[in-house]
Amino acid sequence: MKKIIIIKYGELTTKKDNINFFIKTLRDNITLALEGIEHNNIYDKGRMFIETDCFDEVTNILIKTFGIHEINIGYKIDYTDIEEIGSKLLDLLKDKKFNTFKVETKRSNKNYPSTSMEVNSKLGAFILKNIANVKVDVHNPELEINIEIRYKDIYIYFAKIPGIGGYPVGTLGKGMLMLSGGIDSPVAGYLALKRGIRLECIYFESPPHTSENAKNKVLNLAKVLSEYSGYVKVHVIRFTEIQEAIYKNIPKEYMITIMRRMMYRISEKMAHRNNCKAIINGESVGQVASQTLTSMSVINEVITMPVLRPVACFDKNEIIKLSKSINTYDISIEPYEDCCTIFVPDHPVINPESCKALEYEKLISYEELIKEAIRNVETIKVTPKMQKYSNIL
Repeated sequence: MKKIIIIKYGELTTKKDNINFFIKTLRDNITLALEGIEHNNIYDKGRMFIETDCFDEVTNILIKTFGIHEINIGYKIDYTDIEEIGSKLLDLLKDKKFNTFKVETKRSNKNYPSTSMEVNSKLGAFILKNIANVKVDVHNPELEINIEIRYKDIYIYFAKIPGIGGYPVGTLGKGMLMLSGGIDSPVAGYLALKRGIRLECIYFESPPHTSENAKNKVLNLAKVLSEYSGYVKVHVIRFTEIQEAIYKNIPKEYMITIMRRMMYRISEKMAHRNNCKAIINGESVGQVASQTLTSMSVINEVITMPVLRPVACFDKNEIIKLSKSINTYDISIEPYEDCCTIFVPDHPVINPESCKALEYEKLISYEELIKEAIRNVETIKVTPKMQKYSNIL
């Protein structure tokens, strides 16, 4: 018998027309995620099998891989008869404690001489005969014994580890995530990854008004997201000159509106440059002044690219709960200001007018400022294996 990891595909198995593309992308993502770990991948219809000695390490990576429905730690035995399966099964059960059990067989090899029901019945009887004080419970067993009879091999497994589902990252193209140091945008990025969108991130910094620690905080958030996608590119935009021009020239109540319009323009240009098909952000309707429907409409009008807002209708508590589950919350609450939290007026407009925004923008030469910001972009490729970015004391 050989110990083995069995991977079952998730929602992608419903995509009949593109199934081969989805499965190939998942395989490529798994290969990338397991780079540096000794393993061997085996592919069979509807399943992927991984042979390795690093079961815990591999499993911890797979449970963060989108497109996987279920992970099983099982055992592979040679194609054989019921009696031999029973003998191997007894070896596996000798260290397990249980009072009730159920045998569940899937027989993809229809040429096997026994049906699934016959295998269940024969193995159940074999266990009852050889293990004392146990009984069958098909509704709520303490131990479920799963048998898969395939064309070349037979697999036995017990525990089922849920995967995180979704689509393999990259199957739906790329999106540009506006990643700040807050709670919302990393959660939005995670949800976009779950729908198969590979992320590139854009971060706006305003030195000296924002610190290197604020930048490191964002890179650490990107590192967490990279654990679900293999890698994440972060494009760091110096926003200082644009932000100072806004502060000096724009009426205070419209500063946030104009600032967000500038960020959208830059994000769209960077998205086009990097072959992204949508902009993604962590805006949640009504959460702050720039996220009323009127504000979002006036800000959104400066670009033509689709904007995805995965947390748009989430309550803040829902976003916080999800951020804790994906391990971004503690990073997000580190006390370093980003450019969205500086120069904030006391009473920003919540229902801005498009005509006023256009008029106020004429007060600054933003086209050249945007070109300069993009010319000086810094791009950083973040991977799960990189060390955490340390804060500067």
